[in-house]
Amino acid sequence: MNPATAAAQAALSDRGEEMFDLFRRPQGRSRPRPDERAVIESARISKLTVDGKEAVVYRWGDGARPVLLVHGWESRASRYAKAIARLIDLGYSPVAFDAPGHGESTGEGTTILEYRDILVELHREHGDFEAIVAHSFGVTATFFALQHGVRTGRIVAISPVPDFAYLVESFCTAAGLSEQLDEELRGRIERVVYPGEKDMWTRFSVFHETADLAVPLLVIHDDDDRSVDPGQGVRMAEFFRARLVRTRRFGHQRILGAPQVVEEIVQFVTSGATEPGRKTEVVAG
Repeated sequence: MNPATAAAQAALSDRGEEMFDLFRRPQGRSRPRPDERAVIESARISKLTVDGKEAVVYRWGDGARPVLLVHGWESRASRYAKAIARLIDLGYSPVAFDAPGHGESTGEGTTILEYRDILVELHREHGDFEAIVAHSFGVTATFFALQHGVRTGRIVAISPVPDFAYLVESFCTAAGLSEQLDEELRGRIERVVYPGEKDMWTRFSVFHETADLAVPLLVIHDDDDRSVDPGQGVRMAEFFRARLVRTRRFGHQRILGAPQVVEEIVQFVTSGATEPGRKTEVVAG
C-alpha cells in the first residue's frame, strides 16, 4: 500500500470513528424544565439495572390502569409532565423512565436492546399497560418490545422513527457523509453496538411482524418537524390504517407539551373511541 492510500484510509477511519461516537452518544443531557419539576418531584422514584447501567424509573398513582410513557433520543421522562398530570387526575397510574445516558440515569448512551429490556421488566412489574405513549426513537423501541412479550391496550406514536435504518440514513444525510463513511458507520454499529444481532436492519422496525397489530394506534406528527420527516408519520398511519393527527409549529421536541397534543393523548387513552381500521386526519396547532 502506498503512503497516499494509507493516509487516505487512516483519515477515513478517523472520520468514521468520530461519526460513530457522535451517532451513539446523546449530545448532552437535558434538564427538567421549570414547569415539569413539580410532577417529577411528586413521583415515586426507583432504579432498574440494565446492562450494568441504572435507569431511573418514575411512578405515580396507585398502580391501577398503568400507562407507560417512553421518551426518545436526547430526551427524558419529564417531557411528558403535562400528560402525566392529566392522567393522574383521571385515575391512571403513569410510569416513565430515563433511558441510560439520558436524564438522571447513568451511562453515556443506550441501545434499542436496553430500551426493550426496560420495557419488558416494567411490563413484568405492572402487567399489561392500558396504553403506551412513545416519542421518536421510543416508538421504534416500543414496537421492538412488542416482539418480546410486552402487551398494551393501545399505542400513541408521536413523531415516530419508523425503523433503525431510517435513523442511520437521516443521520448520514444530515452529516453529509460519503457512501464510504455511511458504510463505515453501519459496519461499526453492527460490530460494536449490536454484535450478533442478525437482520437488525429488518428487525428493529415498527413494521416487522406487526402487520396484524390488533390494538388501536394513534399517530401524531408535526408538519414542522426538522428531526424526523413528517412523511414517516403518514407512512406509519397508512401502514396500520391508524388515525393520524398532524400538528404545526411544535417541531420535534415541543410537541410533547403542546396543549392540543396532550389533549389528543388523554382522549385517546381514556375514551377508546378509535379502533383499528379507522383512519382520520386532523390538523391541530
